[in-house]
Amino acid sequence: MNRLHPVAMVAATLLLAARAEAQVTFYQDDGFRGPAFTTDRPVGDLTRFGFNDRASSAIVEHGRWEVCEQAGFQGHCVVLRHGSYDSLSRFGLNDRISSVRPVDERRVYDNESPEPLPEPNYEYRRRAYEPVFQAPVTSVHAVVGPPQERCWVEREQVYQPPRRDEPNVGGAIVGALVGGILGHQIGEGRGRDVATIGGAAAGGAIGANVGRGGDEQGGTVYDQDVRRCEQVPSTAPDYWDVTYEFQGYLHRVQMAAPPGPTIIVNERGEPRQ
Repeated sequence: MNRLHPVAMVAATLLLAARAEAQVTFYQDDGFRGPAFTTDRPVGDLTRFGFNDRASSAIVEHGRWEVCEQAGFQGHCVVLRHGSYDSLSRFGLNDRISSVRPVDERRVYDNESPEPLPEPNYEYRRRAYEPVFQAPVTSVHAVVGPPQERCWVEREQVYQPPRRDEPNVGGAIVGALVGGILGHQIGEGRGRDVATIGGAAAGGAIGANVGRGGDEQGGTVYDQDVRRCEQVPSTAPDYWDVTYEFQGYLHRVQMAAPPGPTIIVNERGEPRQ
C-alpha cells in the first residue's frame, strides 16, 4: 500500500486549507453593484454559472485569485490580491473574465495586480445569493449644505496721502527752480551767483515742506486689485433623507442621490445596491 510522505501530507493539508479559506465575489457593475457571484473553488468556465464575461468589479475576501479572459485559465490573466477592485477595466478585464482559480499565497507572480483599494464601505452592497425586495418610498427630503463663500476681484483706485515726515520731492524741485530764478535777479557779479544759490536753497526748502503737516496735496493715486467675498446660500443638496416602508415598519436612510418610487432592501429591511 502506498503511503503519503509526512512532508507531502503537510503540504497537501496546507494547500487544501488555503483553498478552503479562499473566496472571491464578482459584481456585474462597477463599484460592487448589480448581481453578484461568489466562489471558494476553481471555476474553469463561468458560463456554467451564468456569469461569463459579466464581472466588472471584485472583492477578494480571502487568499489570492487568478482571473483569466478565456475558459480553462487561458488568455490574458491577472492575479488579484486580498482587497477590493472597484473596476476591472484597469486590467483590461471588464466584462471579459471566463475562468477563476485560487493560487499559492506564498508565490510571487509576474501578472500580479497593482495594490487594491483600501477597504471601502460595503454596508449597502448586495451579498451573493442574498434575497432582496422592493420597498415603497414614502418621503424624500433634500438636505442642503451650509452657505458657500463666493469671491471675486475688483479693480479700484486708491489714494495714498504723503507722509508727514517725508519731504515733498516734487515741491522741492519746483521751489528750487523758482527760488533760483528770483535769486539770480538780485545783485551783480559774484553777489548774483550767491543770491542764485541762496534762492534755490530757500525755494527748495519751502517747496519740500508743501504737503506736509496734513496738507492733502502731493499724495499718490494708483489702481489695485481688491478681493471681495460674500456668503451665498447653498442650492445643491448634500444628501437626501429617505423614508421607506417594509413589512409594516418605517425605515430611514441617507442617500447620495434621490431614489425612485421604491428602493431595494434585504429581508431585514436594510438597503441594498
